Amino acid sequence: MTTPAAETSEETPVGRSAGTSWVLRRVRPLGGDPVDVVLADGVVAAWRPAGSTHAGAGGLPAGTTVLDTDGLILLPGLVDLHTHLREPGREDAETVASGTRAAALGGYTTVFAMANTNPVADTAGVVEQVWRLGLDAGHCDVRPVGAVTVGLAGERLAELGAMASSAAGVRVFSDDGHCVSDALLMRRALEYVKAFDGVIAQHAQEPRLTENAQMNEGTVAARLGLPGWPAVAEEAIIARDALLAGHVGSRLHVCHVSTAGSVEIIRWAKAKGWNVTAEVTPHHLLLTDDLVCSFDPVYKVNPPLRTAEDVAALRAGLADGTIDCVATDHAPHALEDKETEWAAARPGMLGLETALSVVIETMVIPGRLDWAGVAERMALAPARIGGLPRTAAEVWSSIAVGAPATVTLLDPAPWRMVEPDALASRSRNTPYAGRSLPGTIRATFLRGRPTVLDGKIV
Repeated sequence: MTTPAAETSEETPVGRSAGTSWVLRRVRPLGGDPVDVVLADGVVAAWRPAGSTHAGAGGLPAGTTVLDTDGLILLPGLVDLHTHLREPGREDAETVASGTRAAALGGYTTVFAMANTNPVADTAGVVEQVWRLGLDAGHCDVRPVGAVTVGLAGERLAELGAMASSAAGVRVFSDDGHCVSDALLMRRALEYVKAFDGVIAQHAQEPRLTENAQMNEGTVAARLGLPGWPAVAEEAIIARDALLAGHVGSRLHVCHVSTAGSVEIIRWAKAKGWNVTAEVTPHHLLLTDDLVCSFDPVYKVNPPLRTAEDVAALRAGLADGTIDCVATDHAPHALEDKETEWAAARPGMLGLETALSVVIETMVIPGRLDWAGVAERMALAPARIGGLPRTAAEVWSSIAVGAPATVTLLDPAPWRMVEPDALASRSRNTPYAGRSLPGTIRATFLRGRPTVLDGKIV
């Protein structure tokens, strides 16, 4: 991607906008043939023959900046249904500002911020605070996720209706980090959100089956002497909640699916016609429980890393649409919460800046997904599930004229070494430190405004 040039023919330094209109020259929408795409007034204004648009070209608004992309892939801005931004309460690990910087650098234009903050996002006041922090940061849109239960305690429903009608317009509710294990309470939550087309995003973990669990239950856990987290603890909750969702006629979303059995249960639920959707994390698509042999707490995550057989089933489920989308479960932690003995370490991994690269390695390079499939699973499906404006989600699918100019420019070819100190997050708990991953985000636009240019925050 070359340095952008304004219509005045003076070059504009990377990271500085010459105006509100842009031409993405020789870009490849969804990996297709090169074209020139014009962004103006916050929308995709026109497509033109590749290479035909240049500084001073007729019909371009004054101050238009021409960005020669050299054939970069144009994708709709990515949407993450599952991000932990930690603010309010744990600003030592992450803030909305630092987390959304990481998101923009990873190609994301919308993130859904989970409710396990301090105070918990279980009232209209807290979700509006998070939403306004996102507006102030400006790197990407922040959509708060409301808690299902007060204080994530699993005892009584939170103010679901008040959060839905707040300025934040909450449509996704989750006690993530905790399972809504009470079946009656889960039923009531599903019934309640049906009135405004909300969705309950369940952290599927039967608590009695996972007491003191430290890693995936299996041969590696037995060899290491660590208490196991059995697959059935996830699968039993998914099966129960799918039945409840079918009975109530409401929307259920399953967070961070991690086992082969879970994929089969979700496939069965969809075959029944029930409104059940699911996500998989990048780390569950790539990493296995063998890594725990190092006792490095960076590999401690909830649900835990599973077996190679589970990873294969997750990849297949994502490819055939049983699993609807990829969600990062970006979980930053302060050093003292991660760099400690295994049993005391907090579970969770960074994911925003590496998610697309992992999907390229596990799904695109082996031919399991094309670029349209990546757009569906990392932008369109999470937008629909999260209740983003339907018209926007529909036009994003083809990056058509009239669509919001909320897009990402990707160079899929170069492999880069992941360096924790170079990440935008306040935390450093990436499981990919020292590992080479494919693909680099070159630019991200939010409604026509660049938030990333030449791989740097604007």
